[in-house]
Amino acid sequence: MSRILNLTQLRKGLSACRGIARLPLRTIYCTSRKHAEERWKDTAETVIIGGGCVGTSLAYHLAKAGMKDVVLLEKSELTAGSTWHAAVGLHTPGSVRIASTPARVDEMRYQMTRTHWHVTEQYMIGPEKVQELFPLLNMDKVLAGLYTPGDGHIDPYSLTMALAAGARMYGAQIYNPAPVTGLSQMSDGKWDVQTPHGTIRANRIVNTAGFWAREVGKMIGFEHPTIPVHHQYVVTATVPEVKALKKELAVIRDLEASYYLRQERDGLLFGPYEKMEKMVLQDSWVREGVPPGFGKELFESDLDRIMEHIEMAMEMVPVLKKADIINTVSGPITYTPDLLPMVGPHQGVSNYWTAIGFGYGIIHAGGMGKFLSDWIRNGEPPYDLIECDPNRYGKWTDVPFTCAKARESYGYNNVVGYPKEERFAGRPTSRTSGVYELLKDKGSMGFHAGWEQPHWFYKPGDETGYKPSFRRTNWFGPVGRECRLVMEKVGVIDLTPFGKFIVKGKDSHKLLDRLFANTMPKVGLTNISHMLTPNGRVYAEVTITQLEPGKFLLITGSGSELHDLRWIEREAVEGRYDVDISNVTDDIGVLGIAGPDSRKVLQKLTNEDMSDAGFKFLHCKSIELAGVTVRAIRISYTGELGWELYIDQKNMAAVHQAIMAAGKDEGIDNFGTYAMNSLRLEKGFRGWGAEMNCDTNPLEAGLDYFIKLNKPADFIGKAALQEIKAKGLKRKLSYISLDTDDIDPEGNETIWHNGKVVGNTTSGAYSYSSQQSLAFAYLPLELCSVGQKVEVELLARKYQAMVIQEPLVLTEPTRTRLQKKAKGKV
Repeated sequence: MSRILNLTQLRKGLSACRGIARLPLRTIYCTSRKHAEERWKDTAETVIIGGGCVGTSLAYHLAKAGMKDVVLLEKSELTAGSTWHAAVGLHTPGSVRIASTPARVDEMRYQMTRTHWHVTEQYMIGPEKVQELFPLLNMDKVLAGLYTPGDGHIDPYSLTMALAAGARMYGAQIYNPAPVTGLSQMSDGKWDVQTPHGTIRANRIVNTAGFWAREVGKMIGFEHPTIPVHHQYVVTATVPEVKALKKELAVIRDLEASYYLRQERDGLLFGPYEKMEKMVLQDSWVREGVPPGFGKELFESDLDRIMEHIEMAMEMVPVLKKADIINTVSGPITYTPDLLPMVGPHQGVSNYWTAIGFGYGIIHAGGMGKFLSDWIRNGEPPYDLIECDPNRYGKWTDVPFTCAKARESYGYNNVVGYPKEERFAGRPTSRTSGVYELLKDKGSMGFHAGWEQPHWFYKPGDETGYKPSFRRTNWFGPVGRECRLVMEKVGVIDLTPFGKFIVKGKDSHKLLDRLFANTMPKVGLTNISHMLTPNGRVYAEVTITQLEPGKFLLITGSGSELHDLRWIEREAVEGRYDVDISNVTDDIGVLGIAGPDSRKVLQKLTNEDMSDAGFKFLHCKSIELAGVTVRAIRISYTGELGWELYIDQKNMAAVHQAIMAAGKDEGIDNFGTYAMNSLRLEKGFRGWGAEMNCDTNPLEAGLDYFIKLNKPADFIGKAALQEIKAKGLKRKLSYISLDTDDIDPEGNETIWHNGKVVGNTTSGAYSYSSQQSLAFAYLPLELCSVGQKVEVELLARKYQAMVIQEPLVLTEPTRTRLQKKAKGKV
């Protein structure tokens, strides 16, 4: 059934044609079907659950790479779900994102700063080129465009069928209709996958079930945070001006009006993203499940919701005013809270993988299929993609949070993407620290793995609130104040979001010796250790303390809590180690106290000897602090004199208040993570996820001190690292200073030398001690010498930079040691 509706009619009076605008619920069926009973297999290396474009892509890449016994199970027809209605053949006319505000131009410059050191072909273009690529535009508001020449569109049905045909050609089996009715894990980690046609015993299962992903997850006790969103697009009849064109129009994305528009035969296809208050979630599917028979159905369309976008599109593309709508499509697409998919092995159960939550499955299917195939076959990801790790979510990701964030993510789909972006829907979660109520109104809070953590604190006269910018903004001065506080007096920071694990048992030391490249600390001592992948790349950085014989406390970053726990648990299971591993992240709060007066303040609250001789650097003790038992570790990520205090959450507020009262005469105050980042860069401290990750090895990252290649244990990645060392490095992490004005590096900026791209920054910040910008950067060996001049691109401008000796500021333990040495000589 088709309806013809003129867009101008809609603008004049939607109420007069609302009944026409809404297409009825309808079903489209495929005409051919292969019976699942044919050639049924009862064992498989990998069973893929879901036959959309992502599932067929994974089947294709696994089979093509040589994996035997790949089976894909589809509950109804291939492409049923979100794939079939995605907005024919492969067309590559390119795409243009349109900038019509100065902020949007800056956003494109910010993007290009990162694009230049990648292989992606993308260009920032002026209005003339934009008009050449899409001559039907009203150019009055067009300031610039972001042009991707290889972009385009493809028929989703043809894509999926081609991937399925390729998978079969390489030996994969595809069964449909074959709904999965149950999943049971065996004692050896394998899975029994139950269907109406029989059971398959699989070495691993991969959930690629689209908006049925939650149903599959529930079979094994998971509540995956995915939710279907109603997405609408309209297709017009032939537009004479389009038909008269000699080449296909580029796909455009009008970011301010939040829609995409492309040529569809001799007409146009227009798809908007409604605002938060107008968009529709299919949240009943989250609470009650997807209707059993739902496959290629559509929702009722509602043009009222997208009318303001239609009006803005008619202003930008005037030929739309006379265009007739011949089809309106409203179908489900799956969103996660942050819009990114969940790809990889899942923590909490072995041999269960996900590739779900794709809002743009057609776009991501090819790359994600290859990425996941490589990971499954090789035992480690081919490159770092922790942003898509399914383990970034936890029990705190409940249904209300998922709904709130999905609504926000859809409604904010095309807002300007600033550095240090914060989005506030669904916050706070159930995951708040013991000092949250004390601090929540005193500063600007950031969101870290479900936790609220202060970024910086307000004082009278400050411009408060979240004020994003591509340049220095309202937090710049206050962060400098907090840095001076820690360098000159004493400050307190909430570090509760750290991931925290206890590993104990007969084989605990043996397990950790296998997992980590450093030696294990003795009882009462702490060190920094790294887990490596089999290919010698940095999987994690962890602080390890041996609390008592055979009992270890492991501390990792907030964003890698379950990412790291999964890796540890997997090795424990596969190596059959006799250990007990517990995640105590939510039970234990953490306060950091740092600064030259931190010892004086703590000494007022405890009888423990806090002197340098009584409580040495990297030592751990259980102490009584203001009547509360606290585990204290002498360490600080600011590089200044300091301790981390591990406290039961219920006692955290009392301890914080006692510390603040005791430090009143010393001028104690709170500080946030922005100041900590600036201070750690001044000290030359590397950060996981920036200077080191699964794209880097520890030798090029300058972590040699923590890597013990001569230790007896055969730690994971040892052989690969020995080979890397023997072959020699091609690049090295360097420490650079920049001459900037009102902007500072963030990381991922392009580095130039003699007109050529030579490297990239990994993180950066302003150094308040030296009053200059600092950054870490990967450079080729020939450009790593101190004094070497390079250029760093920031917002389309190249700033002079120089490799300097690290660190810029010595750490407190180093300063103390040098002072003692100097006194000894005297």
